[in-house]
Amino acid sequence: MGFSRNGRNLLIAPSILSADFLRLGEEVKSAEEAGADLFHLDMMDGHFVPNLTFGPPVVAGLRKITTLPLEAHLMVLHPEIYLQELADAGIDRVTVHVEATTHLHFVLARIGALGMKAGVALSPATPVGTVVDILDMIDLVLVMTVNPGFGGQSFIPHSIKKIAAMRTLLDEAGARHIRLEVDGGIKAGNLARVADSGADTFVMGSAIFGDRPCSTVFGEIRAVLS
Repeated sequence: MGFSRNGRNLLIAPSILSADFLRLGEEVKSAEEAGADLFHLDMMDGHFVPNLTFGPPVVAGLRKITTLPLEAHLMVLHPEIYLQELADAGIDRVTVHVEATTHLHFVLARIGALGMKAGVALSPATPVGTVVDILDMIDLVLVMTVNPGFGGQSFIPHSIKKIAAMRTLLDEAGARHIRLEVDGGIKAGNLARVADSGADTFVMGSAIFGDRPCSTVFGEIRAVLS
């Protein structure tokens, strides 16, 4: 799909965490046909966050039914133990939490060595400055606009300031190639404001995989961002 706003190319990343897993293939196809740019896969281990989701076998299954990019958002401790399996399953980008490992540089280097792109995620209380020393190793920063662990939460209002601060940091560092993604409570009603704060990639779960057809939701997204 893709949009241009404020000189940036905007991307929509449906989160399959909110999809009906009994109809996952259908849900993914529906979102792809409606205009999804990539798919966001929330992988949780029950330790870093109090929830358990899915692993590399689900990723491998998704890779067979879509050619769109797949990004794994690892809400796990010791993310390095999953990287080889994710690479084998066909993941395009792996995002790890800066809070989840004491060896972030090593983990990001490993992601790159396996041929995947790397991203870092920041929980709501994590300062934007934690990314300064690894900007040359990543192509995405994910600002969590809810507390990680469960779908369907409400957007944290002061996240707008954090998104804007991260946009400023990236621009001043000459790192405009690094995508600024947001995840949590993103809906058509707040999408324009979040975009105008500097984000360019939007994870949307319950807003897309709900009671209404994906085509209807993407129509609203187009209307908001056009």
